[in-house]
Amino acid sequence: MTRTTGLNTGLDDFLAWAAAREGAPALPERPADAVLCLLALRGADRRAGVPEPTPELVARVLGEDLPGLLWATAPETDAVPQVLYALADRVHQAGRLNAKRHLRLLEAVDAAVPAFRQAMADPARLTWHRWYASLLRADGVDPDDPSAVTAWLGGYAAAPHEGRPALPGTLRRAAVSGRTFAARARLAELLLAAFSRDTRPDPQGPLLPPPPLSDARPDEALGAALETLADTLTDRWTAAGLSAAFAGRHADLAPGPEVLPHLQLADRLRDDHLDYYGAGDAPLPPPVRAAAPEEVRALLHAAPLPDAVAAGVPGTTAGALPGAAPRRTPAAFAETEIEAIAERCGFPGALAVWQGGTPQELTELAADLLAAVAERLPAVTADGPVPDGEAGADTGEDWSLDPAHLLYSLYERGGTPDSVARRVAEAAGAQVAVEAEEQPVPVPASAADDGAYALPPLAELADLLGRPEVTEAQRARLAAPAHALATVVDALGATGCLFRRGDAYGLTPLGGTVLRHVLLSGGVAAPDAAEAAAWDARTTTAAARRWPPAVAASALAAGAEHRGGADAEWAPLLAALAGERDAGHRGPALLGAVAALDHAGVPNGVLRPALTDPVLGAHALRVLRARGEDADAAAVPLESRALLLAEELEERRLADRHTAAAEPGGVEGGGQAPRRLLGAFDAAAADWPRGGAALVAGLARAAPGSVGGVLSALRGHHPDTAVADAAAHELKELGRRRGHRP
Repeated sequence: MTRTTGLNTGLDDFLAWAAAREGAPALPERPADAVLCLLALRGADRRAGVPEPTPELVARVLGEDLPGLLWATAPETDAVPQVLYALADRVHQAGRLNAKRHLRLLEAVDAAVPAFRQAMADPARLTWHRWYASLLRADGVDPDDPSAVTAWLGGYAAAPHEGRPALPGTLRRAAVSGRTFAARARLAELLLAAFSRDTRPDPQGPLLPPPPLSDARPDEALGAALETLADTLTDRWTAAGLSAAFAGRHADLAPGPEVLPHLQLADRLRDDHLDYYGAGDAPLPPPVRAAAPEEVRALLHAAPLPDAVAAGVPGTTAGALPGAAPRRTPAAFAETEIEAIAERCGFPGALAVWQGGTPQELTELAADLLAAVAERLPAVTADGPVPDGEAGADTGEDWSLDPAHLLYSLYERGGTPDSVARRVAEAAGAQVAVEAEEQPVPVPASAADDGAYALPPLAELADLLGRPEVTEAQRARLAAPAHALATVVDALGATGCLFRRGDAYGLTPLGGTVLRHVLLSGGVAAPDAAEAAAWDARTTTAAARRWPPAVAASALAAGAEHRGGADAEWAPLLAALAGERDAGHRGPALLGAVAALDHAGVPNGVLRPALTDPVLGAHALRVLRARGEDADAAAVPLESRALLLAEELEERRLADRHTAAAEPGGVEGGGQAPRRLLGAFDAAAADWPRGGAALVAGLARAAPGSVGGVLSALRGHHPDTAVADAAAHELKELGRRRGHRP
């Protein structure tokens, strides 16, 4: 039998009363104890001699508490509602519950049970205690025998990692650590609240055993007493001795969030993702290159910093590790730094993972190493590197680029190579052409990895930025921060997760896999290529619209190929794009999405029927003609032409703003005439039915959510007063409609 706890819940009397009822099933002690204790800890009245359930308390105990604190066999899980039914009957018998409230309580139990069963079986609700309790009970170990539990843990710890049972599904150790921490924190809060209530008189006496307040340090003694009680309850509801084992000899079997450096990096990446996308469930593109599980070990062992960290463990040499090359100490790290990184990542204990860990454990170790390096590196500013927590010189340029953001920005672009100089220019606020900023950078085959950095020549820099007017003086201002950023990239590259060749840098296959693990640990949607390819057309197009064109093209092509690659598989992608816009989608323009479809190889046979579509017709015509195909422009609806023009004119407007800002003494949006925009508008108006004023109205109807900037520019700068007045009118109408939007 399970030992009774020190909580004053009336458990023994309740179980005896329940067993004496004619025809009633015996109630197992473990789930009964958990239910009574948690009801009492949540403040249930105990005047009936037992904690009195209410519909609200039942919902919280079944939905929030038990799935994180109790491991139960199938019969024990089935017994939980029976415990609550019996409690309701006991309280009713004691005269504390009338017939109507009794019935309401039973109905509340019935309503909460389906979600409770689902939560108890949900791998996402696992804690370390519940996981190991499930394993040892599956092996026939008595969970109430601490000696048997300790012996089982010893055997488990000594077993090869690859032979251990894997966590269910795609569950990660970091998620179990976080869930364990959250469950323990909730229990600690409940115990502290119960102690506070116990300071007030209660006819049933205090709930908790008396704390050792006579101790010389009563506050510390109280905290220690509540921690001990939390351990006792947790072990009672899972397996005896687990808490002490996880706090001592077998701490490596149940790591907490505080010993997993990559969880702090995950928080930083999630913050960046929320800034970029506004929601954690907005998916990032899959990395273009990602290591398969069976490749992680070799890639990690081949990386210089992990190799140096593992080889630096006392009593170990690199040559003694399976398949290891001679030790290579990365030039960017002193011996003391390597020792600090090793300690941060759990060495020497982590050596067992290094030598024989599972792919997931090795990925987690690689993530910890990457995070430990990232948190030690300085942010890059206009003056070069600035250590964390220090301010840069006052140069009038207020910007910084920290390593965590650098990692996120690489993954956000699908892991495609970027340019050190371009990244610094973007961070510094330099104008980078829209078509250039997300373009993958060619990786030179001749440059050595991690070679001395050299800023690209002026002509090459102009191509990278998409701005032929870049001057040598502007290039010179990028030199110091670009060299500093290259140093940061090289240090991160020592982990095996990044590479740099010349000015180009990007994620390695190991880096793609490791960063995906970190992002998922932070609750960010980061599908792999197979997951993204299996999405339906609407999900695929909605996600691809927010991704860089080259990455979006690959994802769209993969989605069509996943379904067979024929015209019939491409058509739903176009239909989904049209449907989003027709439904008032306010995301990025169709121009980029259709361009991605073009790059992905959407067949002409799919584009031709789209010519008559009121949303996609003009976009389809543009792609077909660019391919040298004959296409009938007369088939394209005027509405579709206006939609495409609205997007093209917005591009011209932004280009004009960038040019104005780049001129000596210029200010972006400072009042200069938008020459590109006006020229493109007049060219379109010359071929538009009823001229420029009618075109203005057509633009406002086709793209009310995105054409405001174009209309403002036309109102302020177009020399034809009819056009300017029409733009002013449409702006007023748009403002009126927005002001009255429900």
